[in-house]
Amino acid sequence: MQKLFDEVATLDRRCYEEFALSEDILMEHAALGMANFIRSKFSRDSKIIIVCGSGNNGADGITAARLLHLDYNVSIFYAKKPKSKMAILQDKRAKNAGVKESKKLEDCDVLIDAVVGTGFSGEFDESINSLLEGMNRLNAFKIACDIPSGSQFMADITLTMGALKKSMFLDKAKEFVGKIKVVDLGISRELYEKKTNWNLLDLDDLKLPYRTKKDSHKGSFGHLALTCGEKSGAAIMSALSALKFGSGLVTLVGFEDRVIPHTIMYSHEVPNNATSLALGMGLGEEFSDIELDKFLNNELPLIVDADIFQMQIILKILKRKDLVITPHVKEFISLLKIIDIADITVCELQKNRFQYTEKFCKKFPDVTLILKGANVIIAKGDDFYINPHGTPSLAKGGSGDVLSGLVGSLLAQGYDSLNAAINASLAHTKLALDYKGADFSLTPDDLIEGIGRL
Repeated sequence: MQKLFDEVATLDRRCYEEFALSEDILMEHAALGMANFIRSKFSRDSKIIIVCGSGNNGADGITAARLLHLDYNVSIFYAKKPKSKMAILQDKRAKNAGVKESKKLEDCDVLIDAVVGTGFSGEFDESINSLLEGMNRLNAFKIACDIPSGSQFMADITLTMGALKKSMFLDKAKEFVGKIKVVDLGISRELYEKKTNWNLLDLDDLKLPYRTKKDSHKGSFGHLALTCGEKSGAAIMSALSALKFGSGLVTLVGFEDRVIPHTIMYSHEVPNNATSLALGMGLGEEFSDIELDKFLNNELPLIVDADIFQMQIILKILKRKDLVITPHVKEFISLLKIIDIADITVCELQKNRFQYTEKFCKKFPDVTLILKGANVIIAKGDDFYINPHGTPSLAKGGSGDVLSGLVGSLLAQGYDSLNAAINASLAHTKLALDYKGADFSLTPDDLIEGIGRL
């Protein structure tokens, strides 16, 4: 697990004030990190073009050019002439060392984007937009310095300075950042970083529900009860994933005759020994309000998804303890409107996922949220996590039903709501990463089948 920050300017200031490290020292280490990465990946005399802006991000790039000079065929292309104090200083140092300036962009072995960093706000002018488009067309291994400029430069890797920034994990940014590597700034990350409520999940954080207790029986591992509505296939996929993920018993609750797998039980009411509930997957309009009230007339841990976010009963559900909700983007904006937080578009939400997550958690601190997307947000109260391991292969009907089953299974087995959400989400994305077929071919059945190999 790694820490995430809105910005790192305050962390840099701590280095100046507490550790007597100057801005110059931090910049030299930032550039050294880029230079060392290139030395580890590319042979001497490789052609490198570093595109530099007028501020300190450009200064990082200029400094890297000086460090690589003579060992590589390196040149600087100035998107804008140096303007900040450090950019002017580093430009003078580079010129004194004989670093050459390039007047045109062309194919090369390595192309580094050092146009703007995380401190930039506003819009690019037409010339910079055109420049970034041209950079993307070049045949080169592409490196972003700190962050891809304007979320437009399509990097193979982003070498980010000092610490991870939240903006790198917006869904849109996933198209541009490539792999992400943190470059130290002359001090360990443990000292550089401070406390934060936002964290990035690693796959190593996954804690699977291994059965370590030898004196046990099926009742030892929980009983999940799921509503089975109009689209029964969705509930069946959730049920099968829950059983595969360790629930001792799984029961579908419905009112129509169904053909269901022989491993799943079926009932017209919640079993007396149920230890968690799942509601919403394929629900439709089959359950009346009275029947939903009856299903929810208990204090069992609950996972809700899908159709339930369009219904007014969600207001009652949000008062429960041990609740996990798993909306996708459209469902979340519907929910935000119902609970009077905001009436926004999908585009507005995607630009401000973190802010609206925090607003929701402030209003409902006892609810655990899994906001699905290219980068999944998991949050409860003041604790926020991002799972960045999702893949496009999960963009298929039924994938979310499998996730709901995983969450419900862990709730049934005694996980608290936040840990159930974190571990189910990590398991869900790992199942997709482990899939050996073509990415377009992954189905919910493949996900369920792979649970046994996690």
